[in-house]
Amino acid sequence: MSELATLARPYAAAVFKRAKETHATAEWSKSLAFMSAVLINEDISVVVDNPKVNKQRLSALMLDICQEHINEENGNFLKLLVHNNRLVLLPHIATLFEAYKAEDEGYVEVQVLTAYTLSKEAKQRFTATLEKTLGKKIHMNVAVDKSLIGGVLVRAGDRVIDGSIKGRLQHMQKALQ
Repeated sequence: MSELATLARPYAAAVFKRAKETHATAEWSKSLAFMSAVLINEDISVVVDNPKVNKQRLSALMLDICQEHINEENGNFLKLLVHNNRLVLLPHIATLFEAYKAEDEGYVEVQVLTAYTLSKEAKQRFTATLEKTLGKKIHMNVAVDKSLIGGVLVRAGDRVIDGSIKGRLQHMQKALQ
């Protein structure tokens, strides 16, 4: 997985630089997300992974599927990825692009897993606490994971804050072994 992220990094950096130059980060963000969603589709991934499908046909297929959601520049990028046999990197490129965009705009994407649904007030307090802790504005995505038993698990970039009971039990188990 980290190998794919390493391969995707130069593409994501180049796309982000171009998006900044053309003041089109929002458009690129939407286009990359759509192209990634298409690529993740099982029916499409079978075609992409098939060595019998030549690059021109694969480019034409992807451009045809994405035509209403991408512009010419996005299409050229898609063709470049197909030509360089790097189409599988697209979801990683999109993820890295979003991280560059968040850094540039001064916020951080935070994934929060909770054992129970947070009330609106609790979510606001938790957001304020995380903003103080991380020193940035945050965009928080919250999901419920009952297996945590209690508490929260926070992922902000490469930083993980495990305040879950499950995490504490695992830590205790390791300490006792």
